[in-house]
Amino acid sequence: MFFHIILERNMQLHPRHFGRDLREKLVSKLMKDVEGTCSGRHGFVVAITGIENVGKGLIRDGTGFVTFPVKYQCVVFRPFKGEILEAVVTMVNKMGFFAEAGPVQIFVSNHLIPDDMEFQSGDMPNYTTSDGSFCIGTIKDDFLGVISDPGTTS
Repeated sequence: MFFHIILERNMQLHPRHFGRDLREKLVSKLMKDVEGTCSGRHGFVVAITGIENVGKGLIRDGTGFVTFPVKYQCVVFRPFKGEILEAVVTMVNKMGFFAEAGPVQIFVSNHLIPDDMEFQSGDMPNYTTSDGSFCIGTIKDDFLGVISDPGTTS
């Protein structure tokens, strides 16, 4: 779900930012450009936690911009299939429901909702059982119970 990883990115900086606070400007631009973005390989970048290294800049011909290679540490959010997430339900309809877990929007089809649950329309649409109870969580498989210790022999 959450991972602390090291990434690298080439950052371009305008000449007006050159001076004593060059590194601070570079880090500020990195945070603005990277935090809150998503890549298929790493997931959603939640926060930059540290700067590993800022390499030597390379001046771009004709523009004066300088490209700096920056290696940084960050926390990323990458959900996997089958992972259980805490989410907030945002919309319920007869096709299923939508929920949000951080930056991820989730749709759960009514085909994945247990058969004993029925859609109830109205001011607060929801899925309820025939006895009127709400389902706040379910496990449609054999996940609960005692797990045997692999170190013991039966």
